Amino acid sequence: MNDSTRPVAVVALEVPPRTRPTNYPEPFASRMKGREKRQLGDVFGLANFGVNLTRLASGAVSALRHAHSKQDEFIYILKGSPVLHTDEGRTLLAPGMCAGFRAGTGNAHHLINESAEEVLYLEVGDRSPGDEGSYPDDDLQAELVQGAWRFTHKDGTPY
Repeated sequence: MNDSTRPVAVVALEVPPRTRPTNYPEPFASRMKGREKRQLGDVFGLANFGVNLTRLASGAVSALRHAHSKQDEFIYILKGSPVLHTDEGRTLLAPGMCAGFRAGTGNAHHLINESAEEVLYLEVGDRSPGDEGSYPDDDLQAELVQGAWRFTHKDGTPY
């Protein structure tokens, strides 16, 4: 899609969900069941940062608990009450609450929907080249190479 064919505005919930539910390799990909992302920034051709409208079904998680070396992240809760799990512990969030994760702190985070109600939130992250992801709870590490994530075990062997 070129700039002349991109929409000026869209209804966010009408943007089709990502066709590939996750970039994680197995055995981690199956743990993302119940998560649905609509890549809003991509609809407009945004190159410097991404914006996703993400839905978590009951029992779903936003991602593996992770931290970025170069990418800042921000979330804003629209609906539901997910639990934010960080290195500091667990924090119950509600609609209207937001959280930010500064790059390079090593503070790993993710959301967990422990309620019966679905969760809907916006996530915003930059697309810094050379970013790396660390996963303290799993045998996984990630490196952003030419715009795509490359996943390996912590000893460097590929998945």
